[in-house]
Amino acid sequence: MATRTPPETPADRPPGPASGRAGRPPAPEKARRGRKSATAGTGRMAALLVSPTLLVLTVVVLYPTIMALRESLYGTKGLDPKTGFISDTEPFVGLQNYTDIFGEAGERFWNAFWNTTFFTVVTVGLETVIGVAMALIMHKAFSGRALIRASILIPWAVPTAISGLLWRWIFNSDGIANALIGHQVLWTTEGFHAKVAVIIAEVWKTAPFIGLLVLAGLQVIPREVYEAARMDGASPLRQFWHITLPLVKPALLVAVLFRCLDALRMFDLPYLLVGAQKSSVETLSMLAQNEASNVRFGPAAAYAVVLFVYVLLIALGFVRLLGADVVGDAGGPGRKKRRWASKRNRVEVSA
Repeated sequence: MATRTPPETPADRPPGPASGRAGRPPAPEKARRGRKSATAGTGRMAALLVSPTLLVLTVVVLYPTIMALRESLYGTKGLDPKTGFISDTEPFVGLQNYTDIFGEAGERFWNAFWNTTFFTVVTVGLETVIGVAMALIMHKAFSGRALIRASILIPWAVPTAISGLLWRWIFNSDGIANALIGHQVLWTTEGFHAKVAVIIAEVWKTAPFIGLLVLAGLQVIPREVYEAARMDGASPLRQFWHITLPLVKPALLVAVLFRCLDALRMFDLPYLLVGAQKSSVETLSMLAQNEASNVRFGPAAAYAVVLFVYVLLIALGFVRLLGADVVGDAGGPGRKKRRWASKRNRVEVSA
């Protein structure tokens, strides 16, 4: 008599892929190894791609910074008090160059420090306002927009040396500036008018840079956001304040950060426009260059290190306070559109 094999029950079946619906079985060891090797390969490829940039930064930034720190610990060549002969090597003075900056040479240092800070705050503030206005003009669709864009961006493309010589001719005693105001002003001499001349020339040259970055931010804003705002009856001013400005804030903050770092090391424009050793416009970079030109490399390196620390602190503080907005994780255009729609719904319900 043939015996029948009873049908296999689900409990008797060996575990397999089909039985893993309730609880997925752990990944096989081979798959885990494959993922680890893929991750390691991606990390090696990323390190290989980044290594040229790190090498260039090491050569261009790290090595000069270390050499400046080392040079700032040495004094100038002169008479050796022990032997009475002229020393062929620079004596090690430790932190004396830094103490002299805040001591004997403190008046000149603080004047250059406040000039640098004043130029940075005023020029970057004016450039931000003018740059945003330029971006709004370049973003509008009208006849001849390409020509307007080119004319706005030309000052930024002009080299700073050429720009300084151009504005020196404009601010000459018999130049165009005095002819326009109908008054004789010696713009390139000591006084507050020298600061005004530097600010005008700097804003004219670098405001298009902020305008260019803000224009890039404006072009990624979807038109549906403005259409929704117009349907709600929002005025152009309200659209700018509640839609345009928040959405271009990441690009605007990056532009302001770059301009702050650039303005803090301002050297060539006031040097060419007004001249060296003018207390009205002397910046920290000009002060360091003046010390180096007089073969006082130790104090010059100390000034450069102080300026480097100042710029570094400004950059770190800027990124720490506004870092979330710089990377743009405060929300994109879609989130802003949803926020506007929810606000409209609240208004309708309250009505």
